[in-house]
Amino acid sequence: MSSTGATPFPFIRRFLSPLTRLRLSEKLSFKRPISTGGLAEYVPPPTTTEQLDWADLAIIDLSKADSLEGRKALADEVVQAMNTQGFFYLVNHGYAFEQTRRIFSIASSTFDDVDNEEKKMYMGKSPAVYEGYKPRQTWQIEQGVTDQIEHYNINHDVRNRMHPGALRPHLDEIEKFSRHNHTHILFTILRLMAMGMQLPEDTFVDMHRFEAPGESSVRFMKYYPRSPEEELQTKNVWLKGHTDIGSITILWSQPISGLQILSPDGVWRYIKHIENALVVNSGDVMQLLSGNFYKPTIHRVIQPPKDQEHIERLGVFYFAMAADDVKLASVRAGAASESEKAHAPTMSDWRKERTERYGTGSMKPSSKEEKVEEEIILGVVVKEYN
Repeated sequence: MSSTGATPFPFIRRFLSPLTRLRLSEKLSFKRPISTGGLAEYVPPPTTTEQLDWADLAIIDLSKADSLEGRKALADEVVQAMNTQGFFYLVNHGYAFEQTRRIFSIASSTFDDVDNEEKKMYMGKSPAVYEGYKPRQTWQIEQGVTDQIEHYNINHDVRNRMHPGALRPHLDEIEKFSRHNHTHILFTILRLMAMGMQLPEDTFVDMHRFEAPGESSVRFMKYYPRSPEEELQTKNVWLKGHTDIGSITILWSQPISGLQILSPDGVWRYIKHIENALVVNSGDVMQLLSGNFYKPTIHRVIQPPKDQEHIERLGVFYFAMAADDVKLASVRAGAASESEKAHAPTMSDWRKERTERYGTGSMKPSSKEEKVEEEIILGVVVKEYN
């Protein structure tokens, strides 16, 4: 049996559905030791045994995008997924199980092998820039309770600034990971989304040039358990319902349940972990660029279930944004006037305003929607869902 969970009876797999094969692989996979070259190996915790209300998400097989016919079929699947749940799983994305585990080991080292004094040296210099450490207790959540989330953002141009000592031996790997996320995974998703709108394939790709100045970034993130008093005050919500500020969010699936999406029927449902899969959603920027064709997905993070609530939740993300100079106006024919295009914010303007205001308590209760707070940023209504 391989470390990727291959069944010893491969002929049986031909008769199983894709989801059944994935679940079988997850059950059969074993965690063999990995040579980490001095890096402590991250061992993921077990998945929850609780019966949760899971969202029914589509599974997109990225390997089918190698042909034009395959991309056309996948484009239809992506449009369907975005118009229903707004999230989808992505498999066969080009990173093997061992490579993914290695990235999680590097992510873990970012927090465990860097002391607080060194972290202060690499803290983000401005709340408008997606780089460096964000310490815990930065964002207002509810009733005076602040977050217990620490993260480290790395610009897609990995070597544009210095990094903590623990990361320096692994910069080549992080650089490869960043470029793979951007030019292989992100670009393929953007081509599928353009095709789904009957646009030239590279319409959105051209707006996300890897070499252009911008804040697309790798993020390593750790959620720390909170006190019972804080959980009571916030009703177990760690991050309120929100939409992402960028184009596409790529989450490398991890076992701690806590991420929920607001389903079309108004019910919050959990995202289930699938070994070595990605969880993909679109954000505010895709809504602006697509003229509302792709709506950003509302999601939140809550306290994990009882059998996981004591465990630190390690996350690996790629947050994609358009290049800084891109105007966030609709590319759909006739959807935006020349005046609207001229006055549309740039990606840089949008990122700075959204990032600086996030978690500051600047939102006010909506006069139209219950349990919703909102504010207007650069002419766009931004909401949080309680």
